[in-house]
This record gives sequence, C-alpha cells and structure tokens, in this order.
Amino acid sequence: MINRLLVANRGEIARRVFATCRALGVQTVAVHSDADADAPFVAEADQAVRLPGSSPTETYLRVDLILDAARRSGADAVHPGYGFLAENAEFAAAVTDAGLTWVGPPAKVIAAMGDKLAAKALLAEAGVPMLPSWTDTDEITDFPVLVKASAGGGGRGMRIVRTADELAEAVASARREAAAAFGDGTVFIERYVERGRHVEVQIFGDAHGRVVALGDRECSIQRRHQKIVEEAPAVVPDGVRTALHEAAVAAGRAVDYLGAGTVEFLLAPGGEFFFLEMNTRLQVEHPVTELCTGLDLVGLQLLVAEGEPLPAALPASTGHAIEVRLCAEDAAAGWRPATGTLHRFSVGAVATEFGGLAGPGLRLDSGVLAGSVVGVHYDSMLAKVIAWGRTRAEATRLLASALARAELHGVTTNRDLLVRVLRSPAFAAVEIDTGFLDRHPEVFAPLLPADRLPITALAAALAAAAQRRATAPVLSGLPSGWRNVPAVPQVSRFVGPDGDEIEIRYRLDRTGRLAEWSSTSAAEGAPERPTATETTGSAGEPIVALVEATPDRVMLDVDGVRRAYRVHRVGSAVFVDGPDGAASLVELPRLPLPTAAVAAGSLLAPLPGVVTRVHVEVGQRVAAGDPLLTLEAMKLEHPVLAPIDGVVAELPVPTGGQVQTGAVLAVVDEKDPR
Repeated sequence: MINRLLVANRGEIARRVFATCRALGVQTVAVHSDADADAPFVAEADQAVRLPGSSPTETYLRVDLILDAARRSGADAVHPGYGFLAENAEFAAAVTDAGLTWVGPPAKVIAAMGDKLAAKALLAEAGVPMLPSWTDTDEITDFPVLVKASAGGGGRGMRIVRTADELAEAVASARREAAAAFGDGTVFIERYVERGRHVEVQIFGDAHGRVVALGDRECSIQRRHQKIVEEAPAVVPDGVRTALHEAAVAAGRAVDYLGAGTVEFLLAPGGEFFFLEMNTRLQVEHPVTELCTGLDLVGLQLLVAEGEPLPAALPASTGHAIEVRLCAEDAAAGWRPATGTLHRFSVGAVATEFGGLAGPGLRLDSGVLAGSVVGVHYDSMLAKVIAWGRTRAEATRLLASALARAELHGVTTNRDLLVRVLRSPAFAAVEIDTGFLDRHPEVFAPLLPADRLPITALAAALAAAAQRRATAPVLSGLPSGWRNVPAVPQVSRFVGPDGDEIEIRYRLDRTGRLAEWSSTSAAEGAPERPTATETTGSAGEPIVALVEATPDRVMLDVDGVRRAYRVHRVGSAVFVDGPDGAASLVELPRLPLPTAAVAAGSLLAPLPGVVTRVHVEVGQRVAAGDPLLTLEAMKLEHPVLAPIDGVVAELPVPTGGQVQTGAVLAVVDEKDPR
C-alpha cells in the first residue's frame, strides 16, 4: 500500500494528483523551486520540500534532489506527474532502485517508447501503421515534411517544412528548442499529412498482463503543435474507432505496458491512420476521459502501482466532454507568452475541481489562484476548463459560455480565441484538423467588438467616478460626477487593449442622470465620435442612458437594452467584463509626469527572456519582417522581426544576454545614414 506519495512535478499537475490522494487517504509531498515557494500546490501538500538551485527550471529535473526529498519526507512512492520527469527512464529506474514505488510504467518501457525512432520500428513489427520517416535530410525529395524531436513532445522541437530551402534552418531550430526543453537535440523527419486530425487512445495496463483501451480523444485544434482544445470521444465512424483501439492495445501489449499511457495517431482525411507516438504517462487532457467514463485515472494509476489488477468491468464512455487549455499568452501577437499578477481568476458555475461530475457541468483543473504571479520560467498554461454534456453541442455551449463570463484580470490569456473556436460553425460541423487555426484567422479577433470599446470605457469612467464619491471625505452625498457648472463635461482618458488612447467625455445632470457622452480615439486616422445623449444619437452612435453606477458595477441602457458591466480596479488598471466581452484598460493621470523616451525604431522586449541568437550586425540593411534576433522565454523561441525597412543602428544585447520586459533589443533606423 502507498502511504505517502511525493509528486515530482508542479502546478496544476501536482494539485490534480493531490486531489486523488486526499480522497484515498494518501499523504502528499510537494517539491518546489524558489520561484514556486508560494504556489497553491505547495500550500495544499501535507509536506513540502524546497529544491535548491539557481535555475528554477533545472531544479525539477534533478533526480538526486527529488530522491533526497523523498528520503527526508518519508515518502514511500513517487508520482512523476505528466511532464518533466514523467518519461525519463533513468528517473524511473532510480526511484525503483531506491526502494520506492514508482507510479508509472517500468523504466524499460519508458526507454523503449522515449526514443521515437526506435519505438516506430518496434511497433511497426506489431502491425501498428506508420508514416515514412527519415534521419538523413539528403534522402528527402517530397514535401511537406514535419521535423520532430526524438526525445520529447508537447510541440517543442517541431517544425513544418514545405520547401527544400527551409529544411536546414528548420532542423537547426528544432534541435536547439529540443535540447533546451528535453536535454536532447536529436530530431527526425516524417511525411506531413495535410488536414490530418490528431486522435489518441487512452490505454491502461496492469501487472497481470491485461491491457485495455479506455476511450479515445480528439486533439486536433493546436497552436505551435501543442493542443489547446481536446474532446472525448473523438468524432469518428465506429469502424475507425474499433481499429484505433485495436492498434493502441497492440502497441501496449508489444511492450508489456503497465499503468496509464496514450497512443497517439494521425487520422488522414480518407480515414486511414498512422502511429505518431506513445506517451508513457498520464496526459494533460485526461479529464475528458474521466468525465465520460466516471473513472479516476490517477486512482487507477495508484491501484496498478500497488500491484492490483484493473477492475474486471470497466465503464463505457457516455456523453461528451470538451477541455480547453487556458494559457497566459497573446494569441493575436504570435502566441507571445504573458506574465504578471492574476488580480482576479474566477470561472463561475464550476461544479467540481480535479474530480468527476454527477451530471452536466463544469470542472476546473487550475494551477493558479487569484493573486498568483505568472512568471517566465515554466509553461504558459494556467488552467484547464472542462465541460461535460449529454451531447457535443451541449458541452460546447456550456464551455463557451463559462469562458466568456470568466473574470481573468491582470494577465493576457487566450480566452477570447478559445471562445471563438468553440462558437465557430466549423467546430460545430466537426470540420477540424491540425491546421484549423491557420485556416480560420477570424478566431483571433477579440470578443469585444471595436465599436463597443467606447461604451466599455464609459462604464469604467462612471465606475471610477462612483468610487471617488464613495471615498470622498466631504459632500459624499452628492451624485457621482456632479459639477457646480454642469455644462462642462468630465474627462477620463484610458489606454485601450491595443495600446491606443481613448478619451471619454460625459456630463451628468443635477439628478445624476447621464446627459451626454462622447469618445475620441487617438488611433491614427480615427475620427472623433460624435456626442450621444439619452434621447438622441447621431451618425449611428448608440443611445445610452445611465441606470446605476457603483464602484464595481455599472448598468447602462444601450439602445433600449440594459447591459451590466462588472468593473474591477487595481491601481490605474481597470478590468471591465461586459455582455459583449472583456477589456483591460489603463486610466491615464490627468496631469501625467514626464517620462524618458526611447529612440525611434526601438524594438522592446515583450517579456523577460534570453537572447539566444543575433541574426544581423550593426550597419546592416534589413527589410520589414527580417529576423533580427531570437528571444527564448517559457521554453519556446520567439523571433524578433524588423518592423520597417532600414538600417540596424544598435544591438545592445549580445547572444546569451538576459533582458527584462521593455528592454531595448535593437534599433532600426528608417533613414539610411549612407
């Protein structure tokens, strides 16, 4: 029996395993870097052990530190989570050699499947269909192809190559990224299937020789080859489903599989499928399988690790579950990772966290809470939001609505993109594949329409006025915004989500009613918005009346329809959640202080990171879009491109240099000094 379990991972992964341990009466041990000392998973563990080290990322990869933590805490078992060390055969062997119970497949199985080239050869002998692959680039004559990391997954070290001219740089870039993420830069190349779908099968094996399939999942909607929307079951014909399950079980039996694993396939448009890889761990997307089967897959892992057989009767999949990965990133800016403090993190109507559901509803598996700091050291995923419904349409509607209503303040997320994907006609029609996002650029638009941003800013201004009246030391009984000269409007200025300035002018009468309002955008070429009143409007402006305004809630009547806006202020930052979407605004001071200016043409670091490559030299002429340097953050490479045609005037950061947000990376002079 397992009595005290150490989880060799962090964040949402550790919290998920701890939830099952609490239900089973198993004591828990967390390990953490200094960067994670105040993280929720550390606080939830029965014991926590600090991992010393100068690099927050390397601490979790130190086998010696993990084993020492297990010894000091008295743990008798280790669960690797589903990342970092989960597919490290040496770690599995070291845990077993230390006399501890390893919650996962044996080291020899991990090693066999960890080398993707060797795994493909082994499973091909077992009859699992394979794509052609190469290690020698000189052998490749047909394109497109896909460069893949041999030692890892999660989309890291993966590149699509469509022409021979792109191949060498793609291989070099993939090797660098794979080496940074997995410590192994080995890559191989496969034929790339256009409009292929990513479908996977959950398998489980026990020590008594039984290997079973516990359902399948659709994971085709991806960014940078990383899944962001997953669902169970996959929408495939019954004949294809049966063949997928048989191939997955055959793969498991070929290696005497033990524990939880996932066999991933590429489904071609004609129904033919090919083996991609076997993940010898529990997958991030396992909750959709749990909700459809009612099983606790972590509980099954512990059961099998204790030597017990799988239950004789396993439930069939019912209903439909959809999961989205809520990430701290700006999808419209090339998936740029985002950092900061989560001032508010609320996904309403959640029925359960890290567990099953008794009926239709929402599940939240989160690694963060309100107040959590999102840094640059780890993956950008904040949480998984999962919905179960009797049908796919029911689950989709529930999940999209919950995301749209969520209050996510302080860090840019991919929430709007996820909602647009779920509400898109193509998703409803199951017209999905791994290239879905490339073919549907419309899903990158923010939920809040541009023409609704002025009303949202008006709500922010009215809430601020209400806050000032509520905290006024004198005459607090006067209506918010009341002036002794009522003909003069109040003025509030904000920086909008796109960086443009918005000026709101409004006037309240002596009863506190909105007499008139107008807005002006500082965007280039944007005309001043004409005045609108509660009785008349012009040039298509909405007719707006103020119903009520408090510091955290504003009710407006817009063209005869009442709309409620939730307002949350943190310093000068104002977060507004309305019926059309959310907006993050920054209120500008009425008397701004002078600030230092940067040189024209300066490229600023969008987030902290390390400059891994500098592609140009000072004095070199570049064209708009040319790569200047490469910035690495959150384990991914981010190219920094020239914004204009010009000459490189400055390169203040050398290769290997670390930068903070806002640091000048390069200066491009539009004028040719020659």
